[in-house]
Amino acid sequence: MTDMFVSLGTWNWLIFGLILMGLELLTPGVFLFWLGLAAFLAGLLSFAFDPAWQTQILMFAVFAVAAVPLWRRMARAKPGAADSPFLNKRADALVGRVFTLEKPIVDGSGTVRIDDTIWRVTGPDAPAGSRVKVVKADGARLTVAAA
Repeated sequence: MTDMFVSLGTWNWLIFGLILMGLELLTPGVFLFWLGLAAFLAGLLSFAFDPAWQTQILMFAVFAVAAVPLWRRMARAKPGAADSPFLNKRADALVGRVFTLEKPIVDGSGTVRIDDTIWRVTGPDAPAGSRVKVVKADGARLTVAAA
């Protein structure tokens, strides 16, 4: 076993890093990429100076442990940076828009047609054809006010 560690060379680390990065293509999660990067860095530093096998393993371990917080920081979502902030929140995208009532709001309940969908609305009583502004979305029910 010691002979295997003693024979660790720069090329072995580089190949190991490339293999781990290649395996990342087959498995989801981006975890193996960071381990591959750690092995690749250990190999590159082994080119610069010829460390003992213990130092090479220590370099790999340090790089692998340092990669975890770096990965978490990069993976953390940036607020407001989403391409589609209303994906799976279709009703929230309607807040602030103005529509025409299809059926009157009677006793606080009515309907409005938006594109190809009829939405239930709540708000102050208003006749059909009135313009209303969506002020709140709660599931499939919209709260409206006179526009």
